[in-house]
Amino acid sequence: MSAYEKIGAFFDLDGTLLAPPSLEWNFITFLLARDEIRTANVTRWIAHSAKNLLRDLQKATLGNKHYLAGVPRAVVADWEHMFSSMSPPLYIEGTNQMKWHLERRHQVFLVTGTLAPLARAIARHMPCGVEVRATEIETREDHFTGRLASEHVVYDEKARVLREAAAAYGLDLARSYAYGNQTSDFRMLDAVGNPVAVNPSWRLGRAARKRGWNVSKWSELRQETRTKAPKIPRVDVREGRSRMLTEKAAG
Repeated sequence: MSAYEKIGAFFDLDGTLLAPPSLEWNFITFLLARDEIRTANVTRWIAHSAKNLLRDLQKATLGNKHYLAGVPRAVVADWEHMFSSMSPPLYIEGTNQMKWHLERRHQVFLVTGTLAPLARAIARHMPCGVEVRATEIETREDHFTGRLASEHVVYDEKARVLREAAAAYGLDLARSYAYGNQTSDFRMLDAVGNPVAVNPSWRLGRAARKRGWNVSKWSELRQETRTKAPKIPRVDVREGRSRMLTEKAAG
């Protein structure tokens, strides 16, 4: 591998490559529409959130996947078929930037906090050669347990995953690139020599300007189509269902 090839390109997903709503939120609405999420799951999800809320807000919300307990792993394939038929709302500028890196034989990674099965599904709509680093979810007997099988890939964990990939491939981080849109991507961006804040939140945009990072606006959607999340029915918990507390998963 030549010195020129020892360059990595690390992309966040939600809000960076993919237009809102987040990939996991899209999946949740699909599960609700199919009545796959059980009342007990929601109760456990809320209880777990309340237990951890004061101690760790991130774990209480983004890292809480109890709503998935008992959901068949095979449902991901059904969701992927539905999602693909609706034309995934990927930004053209993002996929073109991936192609630019791949043409130069850079190692390209998708580094996202979303569920790994969903990330791998969306990666199939991206240029060939993109590797996925995402949040793994535990399964047992072909069903999700609702527990994580890895650390949640956000904040410091994104930087750790990036450095782990760099070590495995012998990448020069000082010459590598990273793309993100939220403060949860800050550590990843700060770990490379060429950080790019894409469609940045107010806080990330302020940090990027302060540090002299590049800032890009990606807005053109592939096939000029935006996917809309289905509306979620709200049913009183006394009737055997619970309102789902919504939190867009970070990427």
